[in-house]
Amino acid sequence: MTAKIDKSKLLFTNKDLVSLIIPLIIEQMLAILVGLADSIMIASVGEAAVSGVSLVDSCFVLLINVFAALATGGAVVAGQYLGLKDKDDACEASNQLVWFVTGIAVVIMILVYIFKNFILHGVFGHIDADVEGYANVYLLIVSASIPFIALYNCGAAIFRSMGNSKVSMKVSILMNGINVIGNAILIYGFHRGAEGVAIPTLVSRAVAAIVIICLAANQNNTLHIKKSLKYRVRWDMVKRILYIGIPNGMENSMFQLGKILVLSLVSTFGTYAIAANAVSNIIASFQNIAGTAAGLAVVTVIARCVGAGDFEQARYYTKKLHIFAYLGIIVSVGFTFAVLPFIMRVYNLSDMAASSATHILMLHGTCSMLIWPLSFVLPNVFRAAGDVKYSMIVSIISMWICRVILSYVIGQYMGLGVFGVWVAMIIDWFVRMIFFIYHYRSGKWQNRQVV
Repeated sequence: MTAKIDKSKLLFTNKDLVSLIIPLIIEQMLAILVGLADSIMIASVGEAAVSGVSLVDSCFVLLINVFAALATGGAVVAGQYLGLKDKDDACEASNQLVWFVTGIAVVIMILVYIFKNFILHGVFGHIDADVEGYANVYLLIVSASIPFIALYNCGAAIFRSMGNSKVSMKVSILMNGINVIGNAILIYGFHRGAEGVAIPTLVSRAVAAIVIICLAANQNNTLHIKKSLKYRVRWDMVKRILYIGIPNGMENSMFQLGKILVLSLVSTFGTYAIAANAVSNIIASFQNIAGTAAGLAVVTVIARCVGAGDFEQARYYTKKLHIFAYLGIIVSVGFTFAVLPFIMRVYNLSDMAASSATHILMLHGTCSMLIWPLSFVLPNVFRAAGDVKYSMIVSIISMWICRVILSYVIGQYMGLGVFGVWVAMIIDWFVRMIFFIYHYRSGKWQNRQVV
């Protein structure tokens, strides 16, 4: 099929794809490294501070994923309009995305403050007084950043829809730089506790949101938002954004809930299992950086192809981006395999934890090179085409049956412990892959445009 492609009419050149993907890889790598630096700095305050901050962050990961999902909805709609060469509606979709999602974020922020005590005591359950104190301070300050998280995600989605991921990368560098430097000054310089982490987080998110929205308001951009505080809801646009965003958000939310349930199981296996699982999660994220970047690029590229009604190009780029994802994962996994002994020494893990983490990462890396892109990059093709329900249903059912239930069966009842939890996760990948390949080959994802 790809032989029919007229290379002179391609929507994205190889240079365009490289310019889109490389900044996305840098942005993903930066997020991992900054998260690692933050965890090291807050650890110097004490275990209670680490626990309090991590409890609140577990809730914020859910919110961030929801806003990212809604932003993806806006990116798909705007991208399909660009494919139709309808710049006016593409810009209107961007404008509706920013205003509507930020409005939702403000409401969520208010609700978080109203139900703060319920979150601290009801959601987190019975926690020690010192942990609660750190969590309370952190929650009070960081909750003010919720609208800024929404604004940044919307702005980043707008630039990615244009194929310009360099802007979000640069703003991300600025945001994370402010965060790390601020943490270092307040924690090491002024010896602050949870507020030493919370204040830089709030400031960095606010700066990033303001910068990226100001850049998105540049009327010379292909996609831009209006320089006006007047807003009128265009429900036809909003419905299209939500049509993509809500299923994507539900899928992400269920995924995070499943991770929390599995983490509670891991904690029953002992301290070594918790440590091995935590280290493995960090290194595993690095192994899949190229795949994650390719998945984000797929949304931009395929949405444009679908908007143009050119499914030959959509299939062409699907193959091309999957090849990139596989090659990138092979390189990153090969690197982590080479430095695994050094990594284990850096973390100063016990022999049992180090052995367990090594086995987990060997399993994860090997299966990432074989399965991961078809399990997590391919469904983004469906989302970009407007076919969101299939991937949501498959992902949620597979996650609950394979990742959650089988974690208990293999990890607890079969006695494989934390390694069994990761085996269950790989089974989840395999099941997704089978269903997604079938759906892609069936062609049922085509002609589901939202514009």
